[in-house]
Order: sequence, then structure tokens, then C-alpha cells
Amino acid sequence: MRSLLFVPGDSPRKLEKGLGSGADALLVDLEDSVALQAKAEARKATAEFLATARKETHRPRLYVRVNGLTTGLTDADLDAVMASGPDGIMLPKTVGGIDVSHLGAKLAVREAEYGIEDGGTAIIAIATENARGVFALGTLARASHRLAGVAWGGEDLAADIGAETNRGPDGLYTDPYRIARSLTLFAAAAAEVDPIDSVYTNFRDLEGLAAECREARRDGFTAKMAIHPAQVPVINEAFTPSGEALAHAREIVAAFAQNPGAGVVGIGGQMIDRPHLRQAERLIARAEALAAPL
Repeated sequence: MRSLLFVPGDSPRKLEKGLGSGADALLVDLEDSVALQAKAEARKATAEFLATARKETHRPRLYVRVNGLTTGLTDADLDAVMASGPDGIMLPKTVGGIDVSHLGAKLAVREAEYGIEDGGTAIIAIATENARGVFALGTLARASHRLAGVAWGGEDLAADIGAETNRGPDGLYTDPYRIARSLTLFAAAAAEVDPIDSVYTNFRDLEGLAAECREARRDGFTAKMAIHPAQVPVINEAFTPSGEALAHAREIVAAFAQNPGAGVVGIGGQMIDRPHLRQAERLIARAEALAAPL
């Protein structure tokens, strides 16, 4: 996945529009974008949408962002949507591996109840929305076989720590959020799952979004969340491996295949070692995953 688009779960019109956005995944939201008094109606609309959208031949992955485990609303969210078979659940306000394991147990019960393949429902954890979550990032590895991605968020974190803003006058994240971002990248790598960059809230500034995507890709992120359909093409372009990069990666793999005992090979006047081989293999695997049907 490259792009993950948030869509309010209480808006059938926006849900239908999301299907045609080109996003690799829709994050159907039952949390922040839905008022408390609208939760029940949002659950119903979300379940109906999932049941219909799953029948589409070509569709994005369908995730539901439930309300956090401390709200008392999670079980009602899962009871409403799991019968419709979402591809995954996004867990906000995650505090480490214990929360991921807790959600995994809830999913296992409902998979059994609704005849869904055991372990078939993936989890994406938003893992930096409070200070406790930042300190627990290292516990995500091996928390659950369901864990497919780790995302970070700066908006809720700013509220949790009492910051005036999370970006400086230059538009870039300030140090506390850059730390959270970096630690999320390391946590995802340790857990061997996708690292997912946070949203870019100024949805009219597509140039700023593109710049932030390039920085994220450079550092190792493989995807980014979006809050508006207009952001999706920009994100997809940034996180799609280029033909030139793929050709170079395949050249590296071929060179080591021809010299299986070598620690270093020469390509185009440059010395390429085995860490470069691993990078090349990962790039090729990501491109193949993007090309594979759902």
C-alpha cells in the first residue's frame, strides 16, 4: 500500500467517492470524524458500505478505524462491522504491543463467530498519538501476526503533550514530532511491517505534500495517510518505485546471483555490497506487491 485515505464512516456519499479515488486503502473512520451521537448510524453505514464494496472486482483495501480501547466503544464498533469482513482494523491511540494483542484477541473471537478465516483481519496501529504510545513503540514487534503496519500521528500527540503547534514557521515538524516519526520508522522495521507516514493536514498544498512524501520515501516510509482524495495521486506517485530504480535494483540482484559468494560487486563504476542487495530486494518486492491483485 502507498496511499491510505480517511473517509468518514457516517457519509455514504464520501465513502462512494473514496472507492474511486485511486487510494490503495480506505480508512473508514468511526473515530475522530464522527460525533458521539452519530456513532451508531456511522456503524450501520460503514457495515453496509463494506458489504457492498467487497463485491467490487477492483477495489482498495478496506480498513475501519475503530474508537480506541479506552473509550468503551471498540466492541460496539467491531460488532457492527466485522460481519461485513473488512480487510483490516486501524487502532488509534495504540499503547504498544499489549494493545495490538488485545485487539487481536477481539478479532479472533469475531472471526470465529462470523466464519472469517482465522487471522484474516489485519491490524494497522497508530502508535504515537500519546506520550505513552511513543515510549511503548519497541514492544510492537511480535505483538501479533496480524500487525501489517505502524503509523504515526502528530495531531493527537500535540494535544497530549500540551504543545502550541507541531510545526514551525517553515512548515516542518518540530523536534518532538520528528523524534516520534523516526521512532515509528524504527518500530515498523523491528516488527517487519509497513511504516506509514502521518497525514498532511493542508490538503490544498499539494506541493508541500509532495515534498513531505519525498522526504518520507527517502527515509524509509512506504506509505502515507491522506485526508482528501486530491492528495491520493500525489502520494501514489511518490511511493511508486520508478522504472529506473527498479531496473537498477534488478541489476544489483542479478549481479549477486552471478557471484553468489561475493560480498561486493561492481556496477557502473560503483562498489555495491550486501546491504544494497537487501535494499534492492525490498524495492522489487514492494513493486510486485503493488502490481498484485487484491
